[in-house]
Amino acid sequence: MLHYLQGLLSALDLTSLLDAVLRVAAIFLCLTVHETCHGLAALALGDPTAKSMHRLSLNPLRHIDWIGLLMMFVAGFGWAKPVPVDPRYFRKPKQGMALTALAGPVSNFVLAVLAMLISKVIYLYAPYSAAMDVVFSFCLYTLAPLSIGLGLFNLIPIPPLDGSKVLAAFLPDRQYITLMRYERYGIVVLLVLSFVGIGSSLISRGILGIYSALLSLIFG
Repeated sequence: MLHYLQGLLSALDLTSLLDAVLRVAAIFLCLTVHETCHGLAALALGDPTAKSMHRLSLNPLRHIDWIGLLMMFVAGFGWAKPVPVDPRYFRKPKQGMALTALAGPVSNFVLAVLAMLISKVIYLYAPYSAAMDVVFSFCLYTLAPLSIGLGLFNLIPIPPLDGSKVLAAFLPDRQYITLMRYERYGIVVLLVLSFVGIGSSLISRGILGIYSALLSLIFG
């Protein structure tokens, strides 16, 4: 029995297991920051809905949609529970919705920059250890590109992604209402585009471009 257990443990790829755990942790963090910043932006613009529903929280369980999380592994993209926003609190509803929506992707780009800065500090000043090496790799090679990818993906102007709400701020009221009317079908469209592969290479190039630019800027 002991020999069998030893063989089983030796067969496990602990590196792959650690990579999977770190990837899940990065996804939780990216989605949590994204949704929390939506709520904070809405609150700053006068809408207390997210605060009253306890969505201004860094607890990922308040934001994670388990089906959306599964889709991140199956289809390459996913979603969290949308932060409730009531545009009636905004002085200019369309503009308020656009700013609230934009806060999510912007927060992901900021998170990516912070992750890279942490990795640079570790690289320059922290004494080497296995734990520091894991943190360095997590910040630079897992968290930063995932956060960039989530921010860039959400800027696509297809409902219900944030980019559609930013685009709507520039549309006349009639077109705005039409765009929001078809919001419920947006996930289906995104699923079809994902499985067909349309746009995936463009998004990948965008992620690589932003990631490379930030690497050059931060690490010189």
